[in-house]
Amino acid sequence: MKLVKLIANLGYGSRKDVSLMFREGRITDPQGEVLYADDKVTADQIRVDGEPLDPPAGLVLMMNKPLGATCSRKDQGRVVYDLLPPRYRMRDPALSTVGRLDRETSGLLLFTDDGALLHRIISPKAQVTKVYEATLAQDLRGDEGEIFGSGTLMLESETEPLAPAGLTVLGPKLAQLALTEGRYHQARRMFAAVGNHVEALTRVSVGGLTLGDLAPGDWRALSPEEVSSLFRGS
Repeated sequence: MKLVKLIANLGYGSRKDVSLMFREGRITDPQGEVLYADDKVTADQIRVDGEPLDPPAGLVLMMNKPLGATCSRKDQGRVVYDLLPPRYRMRDPALSTVGRLDRETSGLLLFTDDGALLHRIISPKAQVTKVYEATLAQDLRGDEGEIFGSGTLMLESETEPLAPAGLTVLGPKLAQLALTEGRYHQARRMFAAVGNHVEALTRVSVGGLTLGDLAPGDWRALSPEEVSSLFRGS
């Protein structure tokens, strides 16, 4: 791929904008030598205004989604894309969230421009486990684990029972719920089905990938090894 098209596809501007950046000497190699549009270099050897070029297509990001942000490109309030560099909205192929977390759910959110990978992660056939930590309004009764793990729990307005889910009790009103499905507001509706209410909900892991020490609102790119870990521990 020619350098102008590569850099434009990463959201730095139109091809006309990027061509101007070359003429202005803003695109260089790691040593600061000016690059030209017909040079043959790899993406990791390109600097834009002295900064490394964003990763090319195949990018996977993880974010610690804060409360109050929606997984949308357009919303009247704050959206998760506001937390990324503005050019990330302009990438081609587009950078999309891998599933969604609602406005009142925080925690591990993935983004990718790899459509095949996105569908692989969210496909029920992949059995990728998503673990949520829930703070509840009332004490747990004690039978929730058996009910959630039975594979027979029906949610209101649903026609198929839920797949078995795992429950780990962390305290009287605190639990982790491990799901392999992604139905609408599933964790909240499951606790509602046993007479409880979720006051706070955080996704803490997807497959073998955890939030680690990533602060709310922060994000980073994943290594190939970390992407592979998504399919471990599921």
